[in-house]
Amino acid sequence: MARLLLGVSGGIAAYKALEAARLAVKRGHAVRVIQTPASERFVGRASFEAITGAPVLTSEFEPDPARGSYPGEPLPERAPISHLALVERAELFLIAPATANTLAKLAHGQADNLLSTAALAAACPVAVAPAMNGRMYNHPATIANVELLRSRGVTVIPPGEGALASYAEHGVGRLAEPEELLEGCESMLTPQSLAGVRVMVTAGGTREPIDSVRFIGNRSSGRMGFALAREAVRRGADVMAIVANVVLAPPPTVGLQRVQTAAELAGACRREVGWCDVLLMSAAVADFRPAAAVDRKLKKDEGIPQIELERTEDVLESVAQSRRDDQIIVGFAAEHGEDAVELARGKLERKRLDVLVINDISRSGVGFDAEENEVTILTADGGERHVPRSRKEQVARAVLDEVERLRAAREGTDGARADTRSPARV
Repeated sequence: MARLLLGVSGGIAAYKALEAARLAVKRGHAVRVIQTPASERFVGRASFEAITGAPVLTSEFEPDPARGSYPGEPLPERAPISHLALVERAELFLIAPATANTLAKLAHGQADNLLSTAALAAACPVAVAPAMNGRMYNHPATIANVELLRSRGVTVIPPGEGALASYAEHGVGRLAEPEELLEGCESMLTPQSLAGVRVMVTAGGTREPIDSVRFIGNRSSGRMGFALAREAVRRGADVMAIVANVVLAPPPTVGLQRVQTAAELAGACRREVGWCDVLLMSAAVADFRPAAAVDRKLKKDEGIPQIELERTEDVLESVAQSRRDDQIIVGFAAEHGEDAVELARGKLERKRLDVLVINDISRSGVGFDAEENEVTILTADGGERHVPRSRKEQVARAVLDEVERLRAAREGTDGARADTRSPARV
């Protein structure tokens, strides 16, 4: 994970920087914070210190108790110049919110506080996330300052449009949401190894109606699918997600299609599979559905209903049968018990997959509706990789590492190919 330096300037959106810092720490990043004196009028340094576990600095003249180190690092023997040490050790410097005043200082090389001084000394990638009133953001001076920063290699995470701080005002200028801030940072830190690659992900669990209220379903939350989508975006891919009954917030910049049943998922996959280079089928599809759903609510006083089940379509196998030779298809299988891997080997070959990811759902705390997973990744070229219990973000990295390895091996033998993909549907 990375060392992130977060600069917070004096705007009411500073409260969002707290959540961005929390998310970054939760994902394993080491975070230090620099605040301008004005920002303390909105969020106190104690809040950032509690979240990051590290001291916050607001002046270049105050000593740094951590001596320029980041959480988890040993304390240096000597006390360095704080504003130089923090940014020298940072792998990325994010300034959020970046007010109009701070953008002007950064654009013109002014260094009159700790934040702007650190920015001037930054050799690492720098990102700014503007936040201000819409009239200020659209002023020619601010527009020119933002463009000047872009021309110098600074990444701009653009503001959103919506309700502004001033009563009843609406417009552009809202600080990007914390998840978007972190996604922007992680994309900057991740090699763009999938740039130009089209990735389709399925996520969540299908629901097969019994009546107008009840359904047959499963406990899939969509976390694994969204983790895959986020990681693919970080690596530069163009990502579409087909999601079944997922209530989690989707990753930014991912095109979404929502479905409910296995039949709807199958239809969406058939329509879109020609678009993608890589298909990651992590959705949990119900194997059975009621043969005849009732279009009303069944009443208890009508007695216990006799529900006849029928098989649903095997979406993964169906899509794989009509695949192009240049596509990579990854399946996911939830197995139960010690023979999970052996069972999966047969599925890998039978369904003509390139990769099959297996998790043993007999183990508690992993798999469905959990933030962690433990999987074995099987590949068609005989590879087998065990990923011990870890966050689903780490599992997603391992899966996409295998995808990249297979793509590299295939391109090395197949050479260039014509682009026969259909237009994106997002």
